[in-house]
Amino acid sequence: MAVGIIIGGAFGTIVKSLVDDVLMPPFGLLLGGVDFSNFFLVVRQGAKPGPYAHLADAKAAGAVSINYGLFVNSIISFVIVVFAVFLLVRTINRLRREEKTPTAPSAKECPYCLSAIALKATRCPHCTSQLASTTS
Repeated sequence: MAVGIIIGGAFGTIVKSLVDDVLMPPFGLLLGGVDFSNFFLVVRQGAKPGPYAHLADAKAAGAVSINYGLFVNSIISFVIVVFAVFLLVRTINRLRREEKTPTAPSAKECPYCLSAIALKATRCPHCTSQLASTTS
């Protein structure tokens, strides 16, 4: 279980990098060159009042902000991780179903006492009834 947690943490880091560095820049360009990581709302001005052009400027000035652009990035990362886990679980379940191949029956039912007996038996070991011989 510990190995799974470590691999999951590493996978989360990879997905975060995928979203921040690969997916969001082209998506931002499609929306007119916006950078989602710089979407924020200033709740309280910092030591240096401003309008702040970037989130880093607001943080450097000590402003209190709601960083909804980073939240959007986190939601996209979460959706990608959930989708990857879904695909992994679905694949594992499909492999488990393929392992369960139907096997030939190794026993038959006695028509008199309904107990399980060997396929080649001619007499029931439970009720000692004579069974009809079946040749296959």
